Amino acid sequence: LYGPGFFLGKSGFFCWAEDFFCSIACFFSVTSAFFYAPSIFFWPLSHFFWKDTIFFLVRQSFFWHVFGFFLKNDHFFYDIRVFFLTWDSFFCAVNPFFFAIIIFFCGGGAFFFLPLHFTGRIDKSYPTVCGHTGPVLDIDWCPHNDQVIASGSEDCTVMVWQIPENGLTLSLTEPVVILEGHSKRVGIVAWHPTARNVLLSAGCDNAIIIWNVGTGEALINLDDMHSDMIYNVSWNRNGSLICTASKDKKVRVIDPRKQEIVAEKEKAHEGARPMRAIFLADGNVFTTGFSRMSERQLALWNPKNMQEPIALHEMDTSNGVLLPFYDPDTSIIYLCGKGDSSIRYFEITDESPYVHYLNTFSSKEPQRGMGYMPKRGLDVNKCEIARFFKLHERKCEPIIMTVPRKSDLFQDDLYPDTAGPEAALEAEEWFEGKNADPILISLKHGYIPGKNRDLKVVKKNILDSKPTANKKCDLISVPKKTTDTASVQNEAKLDEILKEIKSIKDTICNQDERISKLEQQMAKIAA
Repeated sequence: LYGPGFFLGKSGFFCWAEDFFCSIACFFSVTSAFFYAPSIFFWPLSHFFWKDTIFFLVRQSFFWHVFGFFLKNDHFFYDIRVFFLTWDSFFCAVNPFFFAIIIFFCGGGAFFFLPLHFTGRIDKSYPTVCGHTGPVLDIDWCPHNDQVIASGSEDCTVMVWQIPENGLTLSLTEPVVILEGHSKRVGIVAWHPTARNVLLSAGCDNAIIIWNVGTGEALINLDDMHSDMIYNVSWNRNGSLICTASKDKKVRVIDPRKQEIVAEKEKAHEGARPMRAIFLADGNVFTTGFSRMSERQLALWNPKNMQEPIALHEMDTSNGVLLPFYDPDTSIIYLCGKGDSSIRYFEITDESPYVHYLNTFSSKEPQRGMGYMPKRGLDVNKCEIARFFKLHERKCEPIIMTVPRKSDLFQDDLYPDTAGPEAALEAEEWFEGKNADPILISLKHGYIPGKNRDLKVVKKNILDSKPTANKKCDLISVPKKTTDTASVQNEAKLDEILKEIKSIKDTICNQDERISKLEQQMAKIAA
């Protein structure tokens, strides 16, 4: 029995090696004690065999056993009028307090938001945010103020809204600021991750505009870098760079303040279907797309050398666009396909093959859209590492991803310090060239929200001809109370006009309801 080998007995299968294991194997084989007392032998064997062999065969990870499940039916949202758009959008946005969703609205575009504790059936008369004159294509909550949300629309405008603390009792029609600058519909809005009041928008005019929401100005306009429609835009960790995926099959890494392309890859995915590109915490770029044979692919790229991908994997032949959601704290990417009924998740590491498949969460019904909860909105007491809000045609289902643990103590390995709601920079500082990483917070005692600052817009005087270098000082030194009489009168007239418009809209909605009731009555009479 000297040397490595194996033995198949009545109690199962075991292996032995030289030296210590060999002597024990000989002893039990001679006395026949192996068949009657296997537990005596297996304890030292399993102990050393795991440490010396299995360790090298299986990659260690905290997330091999991520478990996904739906909450109970009383946590669902029902009777939601999801808008049937051909645009590849998430259709909803989530923060630790509110769930917002784009809905069908006659005569324009609208969305509504719900407190997370407000579940069940949604009444048709529930207040909406309805200031756009065209369908809303994208919405995004501000990461530094949980009561501010931005929306982009087919009416070529971007609007920023301030949500009341206690929610809406009447429909909201007046945004805090209207940002006009695009010549075609606006399908992408994305807040800066670390600078306050900095908002990016991209439209079908192939232009990217970066706004200072605090002044209502478009300070950066990237209108000559894309020759075709932009599919998506993603900020990097500190907001110094953006990456884009467009219809010309190119992935670009752009420095927006220098207005130059840092890196570019042609035909990152050769298929004709839309691509997606996002920044990872280490600076690499993760993309999803389609091959020439219409197979769905995922790839990992180094912006310093984009000739060949770090990793490239083919998944399946489904035609749904893969929407990536990334958690920088755990380096896990969740892929949700439009029209799929599953969520696949992968872990990104520095070891080959770099993109490691973990598992798949499957359900029965396909998803029309998906919302992703920020890390500070999760329940750390239940080891929750991700929460999704899956949209159907008429309802929304929350999905919880957890790592089962027996201990009730705080799990430091699952919850490193994460990005908090406090902005690291002001807008003027970022436009002047400063960079800063997100301000991190600990989730050990749960997320304790602070008081949100009101979003105030200070319109800059167009007659002010002071140098650009003194822009920050000019904005700070302008007194808030020194408004002339003419501007006050104009604001009063504008309020009157908005009230008239609101009353007209209410009248139209009432007439629509009356017409629909009359049509139902006529249908009953005809039947």
